[in-house]
Amino acid sequence: MSQGPRSGLAAVSSALLAMSRHLEVRDVLKTIVASARELLDAQYAALGVPDDHGGFAQFVVDGVSDAQWKAIGPLPRQHGILAAMLHEARPERLADVRKDPRFEGWPSAHPDMSDFLGLPIKDGDDVIGALFLANKRCPKPEGSCGFTEEDEQLLSILAQHAAIALTNARLYERSRELTIAEERSRLAHELHDAVSQKLFSLRLTAQAAAALIDRDPSRAKGELHQVAALAAEAADELRAAVVELRPAALDEDGLIATLRTQIQVLDRAHTARVTFAVAGCRALPAAQEEAVLRVAQEALHNALRHSGAEHVHVSMERRGSGAVLRVTDDGGGFDPTAVRRAGRHLGLVSMRDRASAAGGTLAVQSEPGKGTMIEMEVPGG
Repeated sequence: MSQGPRSGLAAVSSALLAMSRHLEVRDVLKTIVASARELLDAQYAALGVPDDHGGFAQFVVDGVSDAQWKAIGPLPRQHGILAAMLHEARPERLADVRKDPRFEGWPSAHPDMSDFLGLPIKDGDDVIGALFLANKRCPKPEGSCGFTEEDEQLLSILAQHAAIALTNARLYERSRELTIAEERSRLAHELHDAVSQKLFSLRLTAQAAAALIDRDPSRAKGELHQVAALAAEAADELRAAVVELRPAALDEDGLIATLRTQIQVLDRAHTARVTFAVAGCRALPAAQEEAVLRVAQEALHNALRHSGAEHVHVSMERRGSGAVLRVTDDGGGFDPTAVRRAGRHLGLVSMRDRASAAGGTLAVQSEPGKGTMIEMEVPGG
């Protein structure tokens, strides 16, 4: 489909703006591919980010249904024309990809492709991806249009900006991971500084009480009262460090962005799939956002460490002026009626306390062998 200068420029501008709106790598890749396919009016588009082992760390397609993609099978390897784009870092514009001597065939479920246009995505001298289109649509039903030199120029502009968007997204994700790591480190220091002295005093006082218990029961009783007081102070210090410590990322980014970042990190760190969905949520008061985050973290920890789940899904949705958090897993489940055992093992008492302190409620649905759902509702401000 030929475009005039004004409409072509507007289409390129729209594509570039769309790329700039996203910060997560996967979202950026999807936007690049969809924008390229729409801009050049192609039936199929794909973008592969290579790994260091001859395959692709990520491979995003547009124009292929989920069912088709599943039927195609594993991610492609770096071979044929894809390898040429990555290794030789040059564009490839072909009238029929199937007739190219480098063509090595497709899986049986792969859609049939003919005309082909592909470009490497480069960050300086480094090739960080390969973007390609296939099957240019024609204004007339007969014949194949094929990609033009103008198409190649447009895709080149898109690829240059895609490199910037992809690099920025990677830096953003890395910075969020570092923020989480720094927060953990800071929390460890807080815990050490705030609690270690109290625990040391507690130990010495308990030893003194043990030494006095036979020869001076009255003094031993006084020392035991001191043990109780020190234990209460230690608990207060621990609560201040853990419960009341508001994460920096939450202050800067808000609840949804912080949850999304942490869930992405957990998804990469665990064999279980960890996903996140949001529906119409507004910002909540600071205390409620922290309570929701803490409950989500505790529920995720339980699901990933104890349930044996293959998939853990976290969702946030608006309810009136407030919000509902759900953490659902397909793991082994448990009997919620065994309150004492479950509460101690899964931290349910702590989660209920956090929900209550934020003016909300916590509900638990679980059954042995049927997975678990933790639901927390908080009112709005």
